[in-house]
Amino acid sequence: AIASADMDLNQLEAFLTAQTKKQGGITADQAAVIAKFWKNHRIKIHESLVNQSCWDNALKNMNWRVDLKSQSRHIDQINTPVAIVEMELGKNGQ
Repeated sequence: AIASADMDLNQLEAFLTAQTKKQGGITADQAAVIAKFWKNHRIKIHESLVNQSCWDNALKNMNWRVDLKSQSRHIDQINTPVAIVEMELGKNGQ
């Protein structure tokens, strides 16, 4: 929960305090260890989560155009501009 929310120090303190007050929660010593670990490794953990969540990390090519609808079920949608965007993604260096 801490990593997915990328908690700042105030949020972390509130979260850990709540966890220590929950029945079956963590102890104050465990909360202190978690807080120290998060303070020391927050940036690395955040970067790792971002890298894991990205499918591809580079825009290789992009094409776009704006079309006007010439046929539609509803007359008020004719001549409505529509943007069409095509993006090709890939890994850096490939």
